[in-house]
Amino acid sequence: MLHASTLLKWCPSGKTLRADSAVMTWRSPLALVRDALRGRRAREKGLRSLVSNLPYENQEKSKQPNRYFPGNAIKTTKYTPLLFIPMNLYEQFHRLANIYFVGLACLNFVPVVNAFQPEVALIPICVIFALTALKDAWEDFRRYQSDRKLNNTPCLIYSRKKKDFIERCWKDVRVGDFVKVVCNEIVPADLLLLHTSDINAVCHIETANLDGETNLKQRRVVPGLCIADPEFEPESFSSTVVLSNIQIVGAGIESLLLRGCTVRNTDHAIGFVVYAGHETKSMLNSGRSRYKRSKLERKLNMDVIFCVILLFTMCLIGAVGHSLWLQLLPGVPPYLVPDSTGHLDSPSLSGFYMFFTMIILLQVLIPISLYVSIELVKVCQIFFITNDIDLYDEDTNSRVQCKALNITEDLGQIEHIFSDKTGTLTENKMVFRRCSIMGTEYPHKENGKPSHLPDTSYHPLCVSLMSTSILAQICPCVCDGTYGHAGHHLAHSTDKAERKETVCQLEPSINKLIHFLLQQETEVIPDTKLLQQISTTDSSSRHREPYLDFFLALAICNTVVVSMATAQRQRVSTQFTAMRCSRNIQTNNPLASLSNLVKKACSLRHIFTRTKRNRTTSEESVIEEDQFNPAIKMEGTKDKNGLETCSLHAPSQCDQPAVTLDNLCYEAESPDEAALVHAAKAYGFTLLARTPNSVTVRLPSGEDLVFEVLDTLAFDSNRKRMSVLVRHPITKEYVLYTKGADYAIMELLGTPYKIAAYTQYHLDCYAKEGLRTLCFAKKVVNDEEYEHWSVDRQRALAAIDNREELVMKTAVQLETKLSLLGATGIEDRLQESVPDTIVALREAGIKVWVLTGDKPETAVNIGYACRLLGEEDLVINMSCKNKVRMQLSAKQTSDISLVIDGQTLTMVLSPDLQDRFLDLSKRCRSVLCCRVTPLQKSGVVKVVQEKLNVMTLAVGDGANDVNMIQAADIGIGISGQEGMQAVMASDFAISRFRHLKKLLLVHGHWCYTRLANMIIYFFYKNVAYVNLLFWYQFFCGFSGTAMIDYWLMIFFNLLFTSVPPIMFGIMDKDISEEILLGVPELYRTGQGAGEYNFSTFWVSILDAFYQSLVCFFIPYLAYQDSDIDIFTFGTPLNTISLFTILLHLSIEIKSWTVVHWLVMVGSVALYFIVTLIYSATCITCNPPSNPYWILQSQMVDPMFYLICIITTVVALLPRYIFHVLRNSITPSPIMQARHLDRLDSSSRAQWIKEWRSFRGGGQVKRSRLSTTPSPTLESPTNTFTVSNIIEDDFTLNATTDNNQTPVHT
Repeated sequence: MLHASTLLKWCPSGKTLRADSAVMTWRSPLALVRDALRGRRAREKGLRSLVSNLPYENQEKSKQPNRYFPGNAIKTTKYTPLLFIPMNLYEQFHRLANIYFVGLACLNFVPVVNAFQPEVALIPICVIFALTALKDAWEDFRRYQSDRKLNNTPCLIYSRKKKDFIERCWKDVRVGDFVKVVCNEIVPADLLLLHTSDINAVCHIETANLDGETNLKQRRVVPGLCIADPEFEPESFSSTVVLSNIQIVGAGIESLLLRGCTVRNTDHAIGFVVYAGHETKSMLNSGRSRYKRSKLERKLNMDVIFCVILLFTMCLIGAVGHSLWLQLLPGVPPYLVPDSTGHLDSPSLSGFYMFFTMIILLQVLIPISLYVSIELVKVCQIFFITNDIDLYDEDTNSRVQCKALNITEDLGQIEHIFSDKTGTLTENKMVFRRCSIMGTEYPHKENGKPSHLPDTSYHPLCVSLMSTSILAQICPCVCDGTYGHAGHHLAHSTDKAERKETVCQLEPSINKLIHFLLQQETEVIPDTKLLQQISTTDSSSRHREPYLDFFLALAICNTVVVSMATAQRQRVSTQFTAMRCSRNIQTNNPLASLSNLVKKACSLRHIFTRTKRNRTTSEESVIEEDQFNPAIKMEGTKDKNGLETCSLHAPSQCDQPAVTLDNLCYEAESPDEAALVHAAKAYGFTLLARTPNSVTVRLPSGEDLVFEVLDTLAFDSNRKRMSVLVRHPITKEYVLYTKGADYAIMELLGTPYKIAAYTQYHLDCYAKEGLRTLCFAKKVVNDEEYEHWSVDRQRALAAIDNREELVMKTAVQLETKLSLLGATGIEDRLQESVPDTIVALREAGIKVWVLTGDKPETAVNIGYACRLLGEEDLVINMSCKNKVRMQLSAKQTSDISLVIDGQTLTMVLSPDLQDRFLDLSKRCRSVLCCRVTPLQKSGVVKVVQEKLNVMTLAVGDGANDVNMIQAADIGIGISGQEGMQAVMASDFAISRFRHLKKLLLVHGHWCYTRLANMIIYFFYKNVAYVNLLFWYQFFCGFSGTAMIDYWLMIFFNLLFTSVPPIMFGIMDKDISEEILLGVPELYRTGQGAGEYNFSTFWVSILDAFYQSLVCFFIPYLAYQDSDIDIFTFGTPLNTISLFTILLHLSIEIKSWTVVHWLVMVGSVALYFIVTLIYSATCITCNPPSNPYWILQSQMVDPMFYLICIITTVVALLPRYIFHVLRNSITPSPIMQARHLDRLDSSSRAQWIKEWRSFRGGGQVKRSRLSTTPSPTLESPTNTFTVSNIIEDDFTLNATTDNNQTPVHT
């Protein structure tokens, strides 16, 4: 990675920076050979020398030291005005079909093989090329406008001449410049941070433009750099560098401001440009993603090859027939004109020439307009998907996004779904549920219970005077325009009756407010027992108590950034803007008003108790991010209902300094960290501030402790933990606080003791309840150990080679002999309708795999809760430590589910066990993989996709799901709480997992069936029409003559029959949305071969041959022995073909709309209008035969109408009879569903209900995690061994519900 690590070397002059670079993209000017050689040498050394541009300002380019580095201007366009036509043609010729048609058009210019006028042959391909070029030009012009706007964005660059930062454009930035970025501005290039306005030398940035994450991140000034003057002066920069000696100073990503980031909560930052333009990380990472071709497109290419083979066969027949016809002639006919020398070609040579003439004549067999029609249909399909109101999420104000225009039909063919768990199946809004401290468990029973809207009939606000007092304070800021006057009246009224009446009037708005308040995921109600334990702790030994250390670890051991709402923070999100507007109302803040009333009168929990709100708030968490509380002291009290509450009292002013901070906000990189910080705050351990060198925590007593942060050992996927090394402000001890996965912490503990055993038991219980678990530990580091470790740490940070390995080694070196503090259990609730969605997907024949990094117990419990694992399923649990060979011969059953951990998954995917594992997975309708890494996720998808040859879909919401999303046939990103990396890398983006149900079962089915039927119809249409010309060759000596005018042949495909199939692919609807959602099994019709398969394709081709025979020979027999000319014979054929092709489409259309009628009637009308005008005006268009007045003469002849009617009926009769017999005798599921669709809504709903009951599906109920019937809980189960165990540490067992009979093998 280019920016993985950067090593800076400060020279004595202070002007030269050297950056280590593993990869360099060279863009030197070709004319400057010397600069090119210098750049090449610098690249080979892996050392980039960066010199300040200030001494060389206003000098010519040849004297600039950084001239061989690219500028900051970017260009994403593909074309230039001068080279657009040749480059676009080059791009279009990547399609083999275009090369085919251009070759035929050129071939038609050869006199000996031309079939008709050469100019006419160019018209279709030129039209296609022109339309595609216009589309590409428009897209490239939009890219040009975007580049121009970005390159001309203003920025501040230091000028030595002006002695100040001057405003320039982004395109003027060069490597070696000093750039100043102010708050809410975007960083123009990759900058090395040298100075910030923050006194702690920290710059807060937001990377939403890069990865979608909206949480704030900290960047620090280069270590070892000290600026004496608060006002940074680039020109005197060399004299302000303070170093004890000349040494190498390491600087990583924490000191780099990447292009595209936005500066937040920092007045300004100044940096040195190290990478610009296309060398910046954002531009290097903006490479094109893997091009995905749909399964239908791959099948289409194969059928095009079949059509080419069919075309060559027909041309070969024509060539051989022409040669034989010439050989059988008794003499030389007068229409065979010799060349200028009087020489005639031999029959064999004439047959060879005729082969190419037949290719030109029958070229329409390959549908040139099919590709353009497919693109138009897909664009319209995407329009329907993105504008579906059911796929719109009101909470996030987002709708489905379609980023891949070419794989919409694959949504209807999915056979395997690979899903992440956290944030995908769950909300990823963490709620602190339980904790274990020093082996004692504190359940927090009131936390995390589902909340519902209050019951207005028991609403205490309508019957309590205290409630009216509360409303009087909160109404001015919660009432909308309708109730604004009532809210004002309530706030100033003193009459009880009037106030009560006004309360009832405002009740809808108040219910919305209460629902909002109780939906806040940061609310934590302290456990009474734990609260008393903390409050009774002796203050003199507070820092030694494990309880206090536990909460200090919650508050300190994280990367949460503390920011204030007063800081200028601009977001794009409408929801965030609305929240900011509400926060700005300080005097009428509803949360603050409620909190103040609670402190004076009663507990907020008492107010909401009778509404049966299970998830209530504690006083210290009511304000949360909106208003910062004074320090609190907690006392246990009881209200009149006997509920235990926590009364909060602010200490006196003499106890502590007055707090002036308002609107405290926590910016966490993950919801887990935010939940832990808010949990600590609920117990009075409030995180007040965080800087790179310190963390300030307020204790329940009101005392502020400022911990000096010595180092932060960041989380990585290998260690599975993070640590923070601090110096205690009172004891001056070096204390290491560590948190991480249970197995990553337990193995690092010192001497084992009972607390670890009790804690592990609690962790197992938490996992069975579906909670996310973390362990917390601490270590007191002595001075000698710290000094020795600090030297190793600095050496590792300054290393050039193997820096990451050395840094991780130092982290592992310190994280030993830890003392366990406790563990936490955080709930991540299932999203709405997840169980219904998974059940529907399983009924649709889709096998669902869930890949998660959670513990097996947690994953299994979630699996039962979301109905991935059914109560009646045979659940096979696989776990092993060493590779073993296993032979599974389980009894065949349709309800098998597999649970496997990451280590076992690695072994079974090895080459020798891979096939056996995949054979087992084919028998399972769902698979649950636990403890898997992101690399394993993508590996599983690739193996299943390649070995089983199935259509796969991957869905996730985080950066760790990107590889899996890109590996699958279709990748779907969920815009959740973990940023937008998954969305940015996906083909489709949704906001909720439940949207997957309609996206696949409805839109996926429609997209596939519409496009498949349209493609089959296109092949039928072209073969049926081209065969009319082929049959005529048997009566014209295979001479390549056409009985239809060339212009009418072109109009036939471009005008008369082009729009109906396109509208068929856009508007046709075989089954209604209600039936597709009510009967998910209908989705199976698109899986596997689907409707567009080998048999349907060749049946359509054979039907086209039959219809062409009928359309040709009935008019031929009718006009036999008559004196009509060639075009008089061809005009009825053209008209009959039009009627037959359009009526054939009418049989295939499943749902007629006004658009279908208009298109069909319009096509017929257009045919007669154009043909009549052409016949009346074309006198000498095609000599010697001309279509002048042909159609006019035909339309006055009754024979013309009789032939058209009889021929069309005879041609379509077999297809119509076939449809009638098939739908009557053996109706397909689709046809049965169409009959069901014709019922009225009540009858249809009753039928679906009875059918689901008969099938055994029943109504899907949402299971709660704590009551899930999981075999891993304490319920009795039947467990048996499936195979002989070869190794002792291999476990393979299957579990069933105890009502089921064991399956013996």
